[in-house]
Amino acid sequence: MQSEFQRRFSAEMQNELRALSAREQRRSLAEISGVNLCSNDYLGLAERAELRQAVLAAVADAPRLGGTGSRLLSGQASIWDELESEFAGWVGTDAALYFGSGYAANIGLLTSIAGRDDLILSDAANHASLIDGVRLSGARKYVYPHADLNHLETALREHHRTRGRKLIVTETIFSMSGDVAQLREIFELAERYDAGVILDEAHATAVHGPGGRGIGNEYVASGHLVAAVHTCGKALASAGAFVCGSTLLKDYLVNHARSFIFTTALPPYMGAQIRAALRLAHGMDAERANLRLKAQRLVAALHAEGLDTANSTTQIIPVILGENEAALSSATFLQERGFAVRAIRPPTVAAGASRLRLSLATSIADSELARLAETLKNWQGLQRETVAAGVAAGTS
Repeated sequence: MQSEFQRRFSAEMQNELRALSAREQRRSLAEISGVNLCSNDYLGLAERAELRQAVLAAVADAPRLGGTGSRLLSGQASIWDELESEFAGWVGTDAALYFGSGYAANIGLLTSIAGRDDLILSDAANHASLIDGVRLSGARKYVYPHADLNHLETALREHHRTRGRKLIVTETIFSMSGDVAQLREIFELAERYDAGVILDEAHATAVHGPGGRGIGNEYVASGHLVAAVHTCGKALASAGAFVCGSTLLKDYLVNHARSFIFTTALPPYMGAQIRAALRLAHGMDAERANLRLKAQRLVAALHAEGLDTANSTTQIIPVILGENEAALSSATFLQERGFAVRAIRPPTVAAGASRLRLSLATSIADSELARLAETLKNWQGLQRETVAAGVAAGTS
């Protein structure tokens, strides 16, 4: 029998869900089918036979199939030390520390190195894991308009003499718009105003930079780079993330990052999967170049139809449609024609900025991308016809 508390609680949750439905913002879980434009598997490694074989071999040879405990208790295994050293060597930092997810890495990093006397300057388009890390750190925060470095410099200038650390936090490739952070200017500001920089390379890891080492790779030796976070669950087709930086930072995080200290380690075979994926990615320069070419061609085709792709220059291509209804309508139209695509709506993006988020992979055929552009053109035509019919009905 339901208690009075449970009855009220259930009614409140139902009311919240109805409100989301009324705003066309209610989410649901569903498997996708068709040409996959939702995946972050940019290099197609999730379907590579070589990676599958590496995982099977790792499971067969694993000392155990479970993590069994945190790495500070029973979950430590030699593969994690080896993998952290290899990953750090690849990106050019002194050390790296592995976390079970990119979310845990960002939260663990920010809450460990920032506190109430510090100031974090965060791009308005940063990922939720960075936003939550800033909030949980207790630091003062300044959220500057997306990519507006004039606002960033103004804030740095105003706080130049205040006590505490100043940390600029930014994605290198923004996950909802596909544009690239202006890193040269950001590091110049960091040097001018004595600030540190934290880079989230999630959508650049293994895809961008020399050999796939990230957009910010050229700044690894900068005295102002505090850390770069590289995730494994996207182009590396695995799981978890590395916080890459100094050996001292790694030691500090092992002793302070709660999302590391109090998380059960992943099974040792996952380390072998990441290592295999990383080694495969080393030799995929041709695939990276092909992916860039696919993105350029699709953007050009969408622009030819008058569609807004924001400032995307990467494999993430938004189609900005404005209102929820347009985003949902276009997504449904595409899904019915064999494209796996989702409408992105508030609160993930700002009100009035609903969009399709097209995420490209090397495995998508050029012919399918051409058909995608043509299908969006057809959807636009139907929308114009609907508007025209409405206007005609109103004047008759």
